[in-house]
Parts: sequence; C-alpha cells; structure tokens
Amino acid sequence: MNIEITSFPVAPLGCTCSILKDKITGETIVVDPGGEGPKIIALLEEKGCRVRYIIHTHAHFDHVLGTHDVANHCRSRNQTPDVRLHPGDQFLYKMLAKQCGWFGLPPAQPIEVMADMSDNEEFSFGGHKLTVLHTPGHTPGSCSFHLANEGILFSGDTLFAGGIGRTDLPGGDYSQIMTSIKERLLTLDEGTTVIPGHGDFTRIFEEKQLNPFL
Repeated sequence: MNIEITSFPVAPLGCTCSILKDKITGETIVVDPGGEGPKIIALLEEKGCRVRYIIHTHAHFDHVLGTHDVANHCRSRNQTPDVRLHPGDQFLYKMLAKQCGWFGLPPAQPIEVMADMSDNEEFSFGGHKLTVLHTPGHTPGSCSFHLANEGILFSGDTLFAGGIGRTDLPGGDYSQIMTSIKERLLTLDEGTTVIPGHGDFTRIFEEKQLNPFL
C-alpha cells in the first residue's frame, strides 16, 4: 500500500489529527488539525510531506485550532494547500473565537479563507482518492472521509467506537446523525476501519453489532 497514515491526538480536547501521505509523490492530506500546530508541522517536515489539502470533518474549535498555523507554514514552504470545510459549518467557523470562550480558552481567529467542499467530492493525492461523505447531525456540515481502496473511514465526531457524536450543541440534530450513520456509514463494507475524531479506532461490523446507540 503506497500510502502512509499517521493519526494522533492533539490538544486541547484530544481531537484525532490524521496525516495521509502518498509514499511515491509525497502529496499529503491533513485531516482535522485541531490544535498543537507546531506538533503537526514537525511531523509534516519529518515525513517530507507536500500538503495538497487541509480538510475538516466539522468546524468545532477542537478540530480547527491548528489550521491557521499549519496552512501558514505550508505557504511559507511554497506549498499552496487547498483548505476546505463543508458550507453547512461555515457559521461555526466564523464563531471560532466565541467557541473558544465557551470552554475558557483564549480567543483564536480563523484563517482568512476556507473554501467549501461538497458531498461525494473527491480529493486526489498521489495515486489515491479520498471521498467526502456529508454526514450531518453532530453539526449541519459534518462530513466523513472515505478511502475506499484502503478500506478506511475518517468519521469525525459522527461515529465513535461504542458511541455517536453529541447533538446538544448549536446545529446538532439527533434524527440527522442517526440517518447519517445508518444510511451513509453502516452501508460501507463491514471490514472498513473507522478512525473517529476522538478515541479508539473501530470497524463498521463492530459498531453494527456492539454500539449501544445503534
């Protein structure tokens, strides 16, 4: 498999940031740089990554706080990453400073532009394609990302090992998240590895059998 995937938690709330690198070309996608920008940057440099895309499963502060630092670093290295978010969450991204205040954190400012992405859009890097699955419910613009050929799903805060995303924050909708999970995620190949936005990895068949919310 000519792809290297590195997933690791970042402060302040342990969001799982993932670096997806094509081993041949070095082209890279960064998923959810939620904080600790210097840590993410150091890994990108260590691995010799050329970042094509910085994408977000949703716009809660703990999934976007590192975006500014990572994007600016890439630009300083003559890379021009395409920074993307589903339009349903642009309102949350514009509230980034306010979101930080809810949790007693210093205010953070968003980068100047974060372009939209759409359901079923494909992001190519090297010889690989990552497909966007719009999975609203945790937030209106929540998305999951599917590496079909590798059997890997990045589920953000929609589906967890033994749990689902909370729906009591602005824009959350319990009916929507259940529909998203049942119609978009549980219909994937049962052997698909799920890398959620927080916590342990799982697989689709395990969640079908063991997740108490499903």
